[in-house]
Amino acid sequence: MQSQLPAEQYEHLLKDKQQRLATLLAPFNPPTLEVFSSPQQHYRMRAEFRIWHDKGDFYHVMFNQQTAQRYRVDHFPIASQLINQMMQSILPLLKRENILQHKLFQIDYLSTLSNKIIVSLLYHKVLDEQWEQAAKQLRIELQKQGFDIQIIGRANKQKICLDQDFVDEVLSVHGKSYVYRQVENSFTQPNAMVNQKMLEWAVDCTRNSQGDLLELYCGNGNFSIALAQNFRQVLATEIAKPSVVAARFNIAENSIDNLQIIRMSAEEFTQAMNGVREFNRLKGIDLHSYQCNTIFVDPPRAGLDSETVKLVQNYDNILYISCNPYTLCDNLNTLCQTHRIEKAALFDQFPYTDHIEAGVWLTRK
Repeated sequence: MQSQLPAEQYEHLLKDKQQRLATLLAPFNPPTLEVFSSPQQHYRMRAEFRIWHDKGDFYHVMFNQQTAQRYRVDHFPIASQLINQMMQSILPLLKRENILQHKLFQIDYLSTLSNKIIVSLLYHKVLDEQWEQAAKQLRIELQKQGFDIQIIGRANKQKICLDQDFVDEVLSVHGKSYVYRQVENSFTQPNAMVNQKMLEWAVDCTRNSQGDLLELYCGNGNFSIALAQNFRQVLATEIAKPSVVAARFNIAENSIDNLQIIRMSAEEFTQAMNGVREFNRLKGIDLHSYQCNTIFVDPPRAGLDSETVKLVQNYDNILYISCNPYTLCDNLNTLCQTHRIEKAALFDQFPYTDHIEAGVWLTRK
């Protein structure tokens, strides 16, 4: 696989994204787009590789999604330096132990700016006590090389953690450090350096806010932890249980005393707010004690459903992070009937791809 990124094209590709997003947003009369670039290499904090067994040898591979062509990957400049170092170090050790390499078909890596890494080894076989002993020795060997590593074994209906299935990341937001627990196989922002810029932009948008904040799709509390400083109270929802557990740890670890997480989907919360359904998960929580003037949403690629868009319109201020500018614009067709865009931003989470991450800050007309 190509070992060098086309770094000389980076600025041109970023400018192209800027023009495309500006064109998409033009009907909504936004201000000048703020653009936040990415490091030009070693920016991705997680990576997944299939393992290809070939005549007694094996190595990392990736497949072209369009052509299904297979590429050997010995060096991956997109991924963090820590992932690249681990890729080089772990394969020779795996090759020394037949039980560790036998029926190994995939390796997943999750790294952090805090220099911690999780390696997940995926197998087409049952993992037994012998495998676990060999994996423990593998971890010791890698620790001797200086790696702060967690190893997880996965097989059909099996998950073996040698210690834990998470790492604690440390992100800097306007000079302040925040701890974020990141759980293996759960969503985390893939580009940590750009994520820090997104958090700073969101904090700047909401500075001097009045009242409380409601956040839908909060994940592990990535945004709500940093945004809590700007609000009296924050109420956040998330449906994925591991993310909720991580978010609650992050709240405690960062000494945030004005943030509460509810395990609900955005659609369920909308039903609760509209009185359509009652939920046991809301018992003991007085929704009416919150004076939420601001709502924050970071929805999946499909954007906000029509009922949630109507809910969002009830708030004076809307902070919307989008991984799909087309569904964002579809939602803006409705939102801009009642609100105007005060700030708009492009975050280059995925350099050298067509993917655009966007942010808009809207206030009521």
